This record gives sequence, C-alpha cells and structure tokens, in this order.
Amino acid sequence: MNIALARREFGAGGGAELYLQRLIGALRDKGHEVVLVTADAKAKPEGVEVRRVPLFGSRSARIAQFDAGVQTVLASKPVDCLFSLERLSRQDVLRAGDGVHASWMEQRRRFSPAWKRWLVGRGAFHRAMMDLETRAYSPANTRHLIINSEMVARDVRARFGFPDERVHMVRNGVELERWQRGDREAQRAKWGLRPDEFLLLFAGSGWERKGLPFVIAALEKISDSSLKLVVAGKGRSPRNAPSGVRFVGPMADLENAYAAADLFVFPPVYEPSANVVFEALAAGLPVVTSACNGAAEVIEEGINGTVVTAPSDIEALVDAIQSWRACPNARPVPVKADLSLERNVRETLAVLELAAAERAAEER
Repeated sequence: MNIALARREFGAGGGAELYLQRLIGALRDKGHEVVLVTADAKAKPEGVEVRRVPLFGSRSARIAQFDAGVQTVLASKPVDCLFSLERLSRQDVLRAGDGVHASWMEQRRRFSPAWKRWLVGRGAFHRAMMDLETRAYSPANTRHLIINSEMVARDVRARFGFPDERVHMVRNGVELERWQRGDREAQRAKWGLRPDEFLLLFAGSGWERKGLPFVIAALEKISDSSLKLVVAGKGRSPRNAPSGVRFVGPMADLENAYAAADLFVFPPVYEPSANVVFEALAAGLPVVTSACNGAAEVIEEGINGTVVTAPSDIEALVDAIQSWRACPNARPVPVKADLSLERNVRETLAVLELAAAERAAEER
C-alpha cells in the first residue's frame, strides 16, 4: 500500500525524527510505498517521496496552512492511508503524541502565578490550535487514534467522545542500546564530581512546562552541598539558581549524562508521555516524575522511581529525592515495560495496516 506520513518539521532532530526514520524503514521493508508530507525544506529521507507544503505568515496562520496544504498535495495523487503526527482536520490515523492542547492550557493556568493566569491560552496560536484539535479528535474526521498514555486516552474520550475501539495504546519507544552505553566515570570526571556527591539530572527544553523551577526549589529546601543538579537542554536560566546547579545546554551525548547521574528528576506540569523518562529508565536510572506525565504509568513505585501527585508539591519532591539518596546503589533499576523503539514501530505499523484495509474495503 501507499502510506503518507504528515509531519510539519521532519529535520528538527530528536526522538520524533528517529521514530519516523525507523517507521519509514519498517514500512519499506514490508513492501509499502511511503510519502512524506512536510513543511521542512531540508527533509530528504532515503527512498521516500517528499511532498512539501510551503508555510508563511504568523505562527497561528501556519497551523491552518499546513492542514490545508496536506489535503491539497494528497488530492492530486491519493494514497491508501494518511498517518499524521500533527493535528489535521482529516486523517486515517492520528498519533496524539502532543496530547490535548486544551488540557495543556488548563494545566498551565493551574500552575502559573495568579497575575499570569488570565493571559494563558488567549493568543491566536492557541485558539487556532484548539479549534483544529476539536476537528482532529472528531471520530467523523479520524478513523483511528494512536495514543501514548492512558492519561491522554482518558482525556480524549472525555472531551471528544472518541470511541474506545478506535483508540490504540502504543507507548513511546527508545533506542535501548544507546542509553545503556554511557560512560559514568568519564562524565563525572568531566563535570568535576566527587564520588560522595549525589547527582540529580533534569533533561528537556521548555523548562516551565517540564517543571524545572520545582526541582530547583526542592534542591534549595534540602540545602546540602553534596547534592548537585545538572540541567541539560535549552531554556532561560533563572537569575538566582543555587550554586549546586549546572546548566550544560543541549547534549549530543546525553547517554553519558544519564550514566553520570544518580537520579532523574522530571516533574512536568503537562507531558503526554516524556521520552526522557523512557531514556532514563533504559539507562537504569531511577526516575522521579509527576502524575501529570503519561510516562509515569511505567513507573513502579519505589522499585524504579517515584510519582508525585502534583509537580508543585515541593515537600513530596524533597521526600522522593531523599528516599533515593538513601539508596545510592539502586541503579540499574528494573523495568517491566518494553521500552524498545522496535516494539513501538511494530505496533504502529499494525494500526496503519488496519486503517488502510478498512479504507480499501469501504472504497470497493
């Protein structure tokens, strides 16, 4: 069959691009033809037809432009199945990897300072996103929905009435081997860490959403010079960060950061299913995260991590950090869930083939 993959930014790097590359390879290995519909002018995946959608204007205008552009470029040369990784007004399969934008706005208001709450979600971009989201999650416009956590599944069912039998759980997957080959001693030496120092790691960009201020507040409350925090990723550094916090920027060798750390702390305000949690667990690192993160569903309490109910509960974060500090030899922690990218691709492919078969039967 001929399958179109819609992704606005393909060459942005990171987990999404790796996932798409693996999926494209799996589709081609099974004899399927693949079309990539994207706005990324630099995207050139091997053995794939690329159809580009030009975008211009404001951030909010580009949302509707990409939606209309995908439908236009596929109308001239139809495919058997449209698999979208973006919210579109119509698709055969939608991967809800970004969760529900309306829920993110609600959570952002909940955890923002009082003076800022009334501003959240009022911009043209957010209105356009939520309008398109309502159409994308309509069962009349989307044949099947792939979600990556039960948190998102419950939300979609409650808000949009999407039927259970057309919702498919496909948890994220990561390259297990990569995250298991980090060099702990070399990285700790590079950062000048003593053997007795306990290292917390936070990784990700968009620090307000992902809970970094709460981690720093917990570190300040503990106030112990042997407790250190490394922050990997992009963001605006707070003006008065404690001396034990080190901002290292984006890391191409993040596996070494996971190896060097003793505990991964990541309490987001809203996260459908954070890949970094899967990466940390794959590296054998215990995780402290919040119940606002769909990836918390793979945490076994006290065995490979701790889940705090609210990311802003500083006392709960402190207790979790101190509890894992009392277990310095906890890593590598056990993980029952299959975190592999191969499993993710296999399960995704099954949904695409199901959707294509249903569409073909209807059109006959």
